Amino acid sequence: MNKLKVMLIGLAILSAASARTVAQAAGNTGTSMPAAHEIQVTLRKYEFNPGSLHVKKGEQVKLVLTAEDHDHGFRLDDFNINQKVAKGTTAVVTFTADKAGTFEFHCAVVCGLGHRGMKGTLVVEE
Repeated sequence: MNKLKVMLIGLAILSAASARTVAQAAGNTGTSMPAAHEIQVTLRKYEFNPGSLHVKKGEQVKLVLTAEDHDHGFRLDDFNINQKVAKGTTAVVTFTADKAGTFEFHCAVVCGLGHRGMKGTLVVEE
């Protein structure tokens, strides 16, 4: 009976040590995702602020879109993004900037006479 207790205690200690070692090794693998490049964008008649967004190719991008005065939209066809943003609310869009170049985005919700001119650019640099 005494040998059984010693074996069980030893097994419990080994299990705990093994679990701790595995957890430490998993934490040190460096596989965590880098933080997204966050950009705050304000949408108001008839502009995006900022109107030109600059990121690096391969970056994870997080756009925090806030519509101040009217319902607006954020459409960036080259990255398959079409997000409606209701007046007074914020919407978050995330994507990977996986191709370099200059890409146009525009308002996708008719917001008045100047709607067609509500445009901006995304510049993805190598």
